[in-house]
Amino acid sequence: MSQALHPMLNTAIKAARSAGAIINRASLDLDLLKVNTKSPNDFVTEVDHKAEAVVIETLLGAYPGHGILAEESGSTHGTKDSEFVWIIDPLDGTTNFIHGFPFYAVSIALAFRGQVQQAVVYDPTRNDLFYASKGRGAFQNDRRLRVSRRTRLADCLISTGFPFRKGDNFKRYMQMLEVIMPVCAGLRRPGAAALDLCYMAAGYTDGLFETGLSPWDVAAGSLMITEAGGLIGNFTGESDYLYQREVLAASPKIYGQLVPLLSPFSRVIAADGDTAATGPVAAPALTPESALAAAPAKRAAVRIRKDSGATR
Repeated sequence: MSQALHPMLNTAIKAARSAGAIINRASLDLDLLKVNTKSPNDFVTEVDHKAEAVVIETLLGAYPGHGILAEESGSTHGTKDSEFVWIIDPLDGTTNFIHGFPFYAVSIALAFRGQVQQAVVYDPTRNDLFYASKGRGAFQNDRRLRVSRRTRLADCLISTGFPFRKGDNFKRYMQMLEVIMPVCAGLRRPGAAALDLCYMAAGYTDGLFETGLSPWDVAAGSLMITEAGGLIGNFTGESDYLYQREVLAASPKIYGQLVPLLSPFSRVIAADGDTAATGPVAAPALTPESALAAAPAKRAAVRIRKDSGATR
Protein backbone atom coordinates (compact mmCIF):
# COMPACT_ATOMS: atom_id res chain seq x y z
CA MET A 1 0.00 0.00 0.00
CA SER A 2 1.81 3.02 -1.30
CA GLN A 3 -0.53 5.79 -0.07
CA ALA A 4 -0.63 6.95 3.54
CA LEU A 5 -3.67 5.51 5.30
CA HIS A 6 -5.78 7.02 8.02
CA PRO A 7 -4.64 5.76 11.48
CA MET A 8 -8.09 4.35 12.23
CA LEU A 9 -8.08 2.49 8.90
CA ASN A 10 -4.63 1.07 9.69
CA THR A 11 -5.97 -0.20 13.02
CA ALA A 12 -8.93 -1.82 11.27
CA ILE A 13 -6.60 -3.50 8.77
CA LYS A 14 -4.50 -4.87 11.63
CA ALA A 15 -7.65 -6.22 13.30
CA ALA A 16 -8.94 -7.78 10.07
CA ARG A 17 -5.65 -9.53 9.35
CA SER A 18 -5.51 -10.92 12.91
CA ALA A 19 -9.03 -12.30 12.52
CA GLY A 20 -8.12 -13.68 9.09
CA ALA A 21 -5.18 -15.59 10.60
CA ILE A 22 -7.55 -17.27 13.08
CA ILE A 23 -9.94 -18.16 10.26
CA ASN A 24 -7.19 -19.56 8.04
CA ARG A 25 -5.82 -21.77 10.83
CA ALA A 26 -9.27 -23.15 11.53
CA SER A 27 -9.92 -23.79 7.83
CA LEU A 28 -7.08 -26.34 7.78
CA ASP A 29 -9.08 -28.77 9.93
CA LEU A 30 -12.78 -28.12 9.58
CA ASP A 31 -13.64 -31.56 10.97
CA LEU A 32 -12.68 -30.32 14.44
CA LEU A 33 -14.83 -27.21 14.17
CA LYS A 34 -17.60 -26.71 16.71
CA VAL A 35 -20.72 -25.47 14.97
CA ASN A 36 -23.80 -24.18 16.75
CA THR A 37 -27.17 -23.31 15.22
CA LYS A 38 -28.72 -19.98 16.19
CA SER A 39 -31.81 -20.83 14.12
CA PRO A 40 -32.48 -23.19 11.18
CA ASN A 41 -29.78 -22.68 8.50
CA ASP A 42 -28.21 -19.93 10.62
CA PHE A 43 -24.84 -21.06 11.95
CA VAL A 44 -22.18 -19.70 14.27
CA THR A 45 -18.83 -21.31 15.05
CA GLU A 46 -16.16 -20.91 17.70
CA VAL A 47 -14.13 -19.23 14.94
CA ASP A 48 -16.75 -16.47 14.62
CA HIS A 49 -16.41 -15.77 18.35
CA LYS A 50 -12.60 -15.92 18.40
CA ALA A 51 -12.26 -13.72 15.33
CA GLU A 52 -14.70 -11.19 16.75
CA ALA A 53 -12.85 -11.13 20.07
CA VAL A 54 -9.50 -10.31 18.48
CA VAL A 55 -11.07 -7.60 16.31
CA ILE A 56 -12.72 -5.94 19.30
CA GLU A 57 -9.57 -6.26 21.41
CA THR A 58 -7.48 -4.60 18.69
CA LEU A 59 -9.94 -1.78 18.04
CA LEU A 60 -10.67 -0.93 21.67
CA GLY A 61 -6.98 -1.25 22.52
CA ALA A 62 -6.35 1.66 20.17
CA TYR A 63 -9.63 3.54 20.70
CA PRO A 64 -11.09 2.63 24.11
CA GLY A 65 -13.71 5.38 23.94
CA HIS A 66 -15.34 4.05 20.75
CA GLY A 67 -18.55 2.06 20.51
CA ILE A 68 -18.94 -1.45 19.08
CA LEU A 69 -21.73 -3.06 17.06
CA ALA A 70 -20.71 -6.65 16.35
CA GLU A 71 -22.66 -9.58 14.96
CA GLU A 72 -22.11 -12.05 17.78
CA SER A 73 -21.85 -9.74 20.81
CA GLY A 74 -24.02 -6.82 19.69
CA SER A 75 -23.20 -3.61 21.57
CA THR A 76 -22.03 -5.18 24.84
CA HIS A 77 -18.47 -3.91 24.32
CA GLY A 78 -17.18 -0.38 23.97
CA THR A 79 -18.71 2.95 24.94
CA LYS A 80 -22.46 3.01 24.43
CA ASP A 81 -22.90 6.71 23.64
CA SER A 82 -19.81 7.27 21.50
CA GLU A 83 -20.19 9.09 18.17
CA PHE A 84 -17.65 6.59 16.77
CA VAL A 85 -19.03 3.07 16.31
CA TRP A 86 -17.17 0.10 14.83
CA ILE A 87 -19.53 -2.20 12.90
CA ILE A 88 -18.07 -5.71 12.75
CA ASP A 89 -18.82 -9.00 11.04
CA PRO A 90 -15.96 -11.30 12.07
CA LEU A 91 -16.82 -13.99 9.52
CA ASP A 92 -19.27 -13.08 6.78
CA GLY A 93 -20.12 -16.27 4.95
CA THR A 94 -20.09 -18.71 7.87
CA THR A 95 -22.06 -21.35 5.95
CA ASN A 96 -19.49 -21.23 3.15
CA PHE A 97 -16.67 -21.48 5.70
CA ILE A 98 -17.96 -24.58 7.50
CA HIS A 99 -18.30 -26.36 4.13
CA GLY A 100 -14.83 -25.37 2.96
CA PHE A 101 -16.27 -23.21 0.20
CA PRO A 102 -13.64 -20.44 -0.12
CA PHE A 103 -15.80 -17.32 -0.21
CA TYR A 104 -15.97 -15.55 3.14
CA ALA A 105 -14.44 -12.48 4.73
CA VAL A 106 -13.87 -10.28 7.76
CA SER A 107 -15.80 -7.01 7.56
CA ILE A 108 -15.03 -3.91 9.69
CA ALA A 109 -16.46 -0.42 9.29
CA LEU A 110 -16.17 2.73 11.38
CA ALA A 111 -19.20 5.00 11.47
CA PHE A 112 -19.06 8.56 12.82
CA ARG A 113 -22.46 10.01 13.70
CA GLY A 114 -24.08 7.26 11.62
CA GLN A 115 -21.98 7.79 8.49
CA VAL A 116 -19.39 5.16 7.48
CA GLN A 117 -15.95 6.80 7.32
CA GLN A 118 -13.50 3.86 7.19
CA ALA A 119 -13.96 0.33 5.84
CA VAL A 120 -12.01 -2.90 5.56
CA VAL A 121 -13.05 -6.23 4.07
CA TYR A 122 -10.41 -8.94 4.22
CA ASP A 123 -10.63 -12.21 2.28
CA PRO A 124 -8.20 -14.54 4.11
CA THR A 125 -8.30 -17.34 1.52
CA ARG A 126 -6.97 -15.07 -1.25
CA ASN A 127 -5.16 -12.57 0.99
CA ASP A 128 -7.26 -9.90 -0.70
CA LEU A 129 -7.57 -6.66 1.26
CA PHE A 130 -10.31 -4.23 0.31
CA TYR A 131 -10.22 -0.88 2.08
CA ALA A 132 -11.66 2.62 1.79
CA SER A 133 -11.65 5.99 3.52
CA LYS A 134 -14.47 8.44 2.85
CA GLY A 135 -13.37 10.88 0.17
CA ARG A 136 -10.10 9.06 -0.55
CA GLY A 137 -11.20 6.19 -2.78
CA ALA A 138 -11.50 2.43 -2.46
CA PHE A 139 -8.75 -0.10 -3.12
CA GLN A 140 -8.13 -3.81 -3.54
CA ASN A 141 -4.59 -4.28 -2.27
CA ASP A 142 -2.86 -1.48 -4.24
CA ARG A 143 -5.38 -1.23 -7.08
CA ARG A 144 -7.87 1.64 -7.16
CA LEU A 145 -11.43 0.36 -7.51
CA ARG A 146 -13.94 1.62 -10.06
CA VAL A 147 -17.41 0.24 -10.70
CA SER A 148 -18.27 -1.33 -14.03
CA ARG A 149 -18.75 0.87 -17.10
CA ARG A 150 -21.50 -1.27 -18.61
CA THR A 151 -24.58 0.74 -19.45
CA ARG A 152 -27.11 -1.91 -20.57
CA LEU A 153 -28.73 -4.16 -17.97
CA ALA A 154 -28.86 -6.91 -20.60
CA ASP A 155 -25.03 -7.05 -20.50
CA CYS A 156 -24.75 -7.11 -16.71
CA LEU A 157 -23.80 -9.77 -14.19
CA ILE A 158 -25.85 -9.23 -11.02
CA SER A 159 -25.13 -10.75 -7.62
CA THR A 160 -27.70 -11.54 -4.95
CA GLY A 161 -28.32 -13.57 -1.83
CA PHE A 162 -31.02 -16.17 -1.42
CA PRO A 163 -33.34 -16.17 1.62
CA PHE A 164 -32.39 -18.94 4.02
CA ARG A 165 -34.07 -18.33 7.38
CA LYS A 166 -37.30 -19.86 8.57
CA GLY A 167 -40.03 -17.32 7.94
CA ASP A 168 -38.30 -15.65 4.99
CA ASN A 169 -40.62 -14.78 2.12
CA PHE A 170 -39.41 -17.25 -0.49
CA LYS A 171 -42.31 -16.60 -2.87
CA ARG A 172 -41.56 -12.88 -2.90
CA TYR A 173 -37.94 -13.65 -3.71
CA MET A 174 -38.87 -15.98 -6.55
CA GLN A 175 -40.97 -13.18 -7.99
CA MET A 176 -37.93 -10.90 -7.88
CA LEU A 177 -35.88 -13.51 -9.73
CA GLU A 178 -38.59 -13.80 -12.37
CA VAL A 179 -38.26 -10.07 -12.97
CA ILE A 180 -34.45 -9.75 -12.89
CA MET A 181 -33.19 -12.94 -14.53
CA PRO A 182 -34.67 -12.41 -18.01
CA VAL A 183 -33.29 -8.88 -18.33
CA CYS A 184 -29.65 -9.38 -17.28
CA ALA A 185 -26.74 -11.48 -18.55
CA GLY A 186 -26.52 -13.63 -15.43
CA LEU A 187 -27.23 -13.90 -11.73
CA ARG A 188 -24.75 -15.06 -9.06
CA ARG A 189 -25.15 -16.01 -5.39
CA PRO A 190 -21.64 -16.38 -3.88
CA GLY A 191 -22.79 -16.31 -0.25
CA ALA A 192 -21.00 -13.45 1.52
CA ALA A 193 -22.55 -10.01 1.16
CA ALA A 194 -19.45 -8.08 2.27
CA LEU A 195 -17.38 -9.64 -0.52
CA ASP A 196 -20.26 -9.32 -2.99
CA LEU A 197 -20.23 -5.56 -2.42
CA CYS A 198 -16.46 -5.38 -2.83
CA TYR A 199 -16.60 -7.39 -6.04
CA MET A 200 -19.20 -5.00 -7.38
CA ALA A 201 -17.00 -2.05 -6.42
CA ALA A 202 -14.14 -3.72 -8.30
CA GLY A 203 -16.26 -4.12 -11.43
CA TYR A 204 -16.33 -7.93 -11.29
CA THR A 205 -20.12 -7.71 -11.14
CA ASP A 206 -22.33 -4.85 -12.28
CA GLY A 207 -24.99 -4.75 -9.59
CA LEU A 208 -26.29 -6.34 -6.41
CA PHE A 209 -29.60 -6.75 -4.63
CA GLU A 210 -30.38 -8.62 -1.44
CA THR A 211 -32.90 -8.75 1.39
CA GLY A 212 -32.52 -9.74 5.03
CA LEU A 213 -29.11 -8.15 5.57
CA SER A 214 -27.96 -6.66 8.88
CA PRO A 215 -25.78 -3.54 9.28
CA TRP A 216 -22.57 -5.55 9.79
CA ASP A 217 -23.15 -7.33 6.46
CA VAL A 218 -23.36 -4.06 4.55
CA ALA A 219 -21.55 -1.23 6.35
CA ALA A 220 -17.98 -1.75 5.10
CA GLY A 221 -18.97 -2.78 1.59
CA SER A 222 -21.23 0.24 1.21
CA LEU A 223 -18.27 2.61 1.47
CA MET A 224 -16.37 0.54 -1.11
CA ILE A 225 -19.29 1.03 -3.51
CA THR A 226 -19.61 4.79 -3.12
CA GLU A 227 -15.85 5.42 -3.16
CA ALA A 228 -15.64 3.37 -6.38
CA GLY A 229 -18.25 5.57 -8.04
CA GLY A 230 -21.33 3.43 -7.46
CA LEU A 231 -24.67 3.99 -5.79
CA ILE A 232 -26.19 2.05 -2.90
CA GLY A 233 -29.62 2.34 -1.34
CA ASN A 234 -32.84 0.46 -0.76
CA PHE A 235 -35.10 -0.97 -3.45
CA THR A 236 -36.85 2.38 -3.93
CA GLY A 237 -33.51 4.01 -4.69
CA GLU A 238 -33.32 6.02 -1.47
CA SER A 239 -30.18 6.18 0.65
CA ASP A 240 -31.82 4.69 3.77
CA TYR A 241 -30.70 1.05 3.72
CA LEU A 242 -28.41 0.19 6.64
CA TYR A 243 -31.25 -0.86 8.99
CA GLN A 244 -33.92 -1.55 6.37
CA ARG A 245 -32.91 -5.15 5.54
CA GLU A 246 -32.86 -4.52 1.79
CA VAL A 247 -29.96 -3.33 -0.33
CA LEU A 248 -29.55 -2.37 -3.96
CA ALA A 249 -26.17 -1.33 -5.38
CA ALA A 250 -24.90 -0.70 -8.91
CA SER A 251 -23.13 1.76 -11.15
CA PRO A 252 -25.28 4.88 -11.62
CA LYS A 253 -26.67 3.94 -15.03
CA ILE A 254 -27.50 0.36 -14.01
CA TYR A 255 -28.88 1.52 -10.66
CA GLY A 256 -31.40 3.63 -12.53
CA GLN A 257 -32.53 0.57 -14.49
CA LEU A 258 -32.79 -1.70 -11.43
CA VAL A 259 -34.83 0.63 -9.20
CA PRO A 260 -38.04 0.40 -11.28
CA LEU A 261 -37.74 -3.39 -11.31
CA LEU A 262 -37.19 -3.82 -7.57
CA SER A 263 -39.16 -0.95 -6.05
CA PRO A 264 -42.43 -2.95 -6.14
CA PHE A 265 -40.82 -5.38 -3.69
CA SER A 266 -39.63 -2.76 -1.19
CA ARG A 267 -40.42 -3.16 2.52
CA VAL A 268 -38.86 0.15 3.55
CA ILE A 269 -40.38 2.19 6.35
CA ALA A 270 -40.99 5.78 5.33
CA ALA A 271 -40.03 8.67 7.59
CA ASP A 272 -43.62 8.97 8.83
CA GLY A 273 -43.64 5.34 9.91
CA ASP A 274 -45.69 4.05 6.99
CA THR A 275 -44.44 1.38 4.63
CA ALA A 276 -43.09 2.97 1.49
CA ALA A 277 -45.26 2.79 -1.57
CA THR A 278 -44.94 -0.54 -3.32
CA GLY A 279 -47.21 -0.11 -6.27
CA PRO A 280 -46.34 -1.75 -9.60
CA VAL A 281 -43.87 0.10 -11.80
CA ALA A 282 -43.60 -0.57 -15.51
CA ALA A 283 -39.92 -1.33 -16.18
CA PRO A 284 -37.74 -1.50 -19.29
CA ALA A 285 -38.15 -4.75 -21.22
CA LEU A 286 -41.19 -5.67 -19.10
CA THR A 287 -44.87 -5.26 -19.77
CA PRO A 288 -47.07 -3.56 -17.16
CA GLU A 289 -48.81 -6.90 -16.67
CA SER A 290 -45.58 -8.68 -15.76
CA ALA A 291 -44.62 -5.91 -13.34
CA LEU A 292 -48.03 -6.22 -11.70
CA ALA A 293 -47.67 -9.97 -11.39
CA ALA A 294 -44.28 -9.56 -9.74
CA ALA A 295 -45.43 -7.03 -7.15
CA PRO A 296 -46.41 -8.61 -3.83
CA ALA A 297 -49.20 -7.34 -1.62
CA LYS A 298 -48.33 -4.57 0.83
CA ARG A 299 -47.19 -5.68 4.25
CA ALA A 300 -46.00 -3.66 7.20
CA ALA A 301 -42.23 -3.56 7.57
CA VAL A 302 -40.33 -3.55 10.83
CA ARG A 303 -37.16 -1.52 11.31
CA ILE A 304 -34.48 -3.84 12.63
CA ARG A 305 -32.94 -2.97 15.96
CA LYS A 306 -29.19 -2.37 16.11
CA ASP A 307 -28.60 -5.40 18.35
CA SER A 308 -30.45 -7.97 16.27
CA GLY A 309 -29.72 -9.89 13.11
CA ALA A 310 -28.42 -13.21 11.87
CA THR A 311 -25.11 -14.79 10.92
CA ARG A 312 -24.37 -14.80 7.23
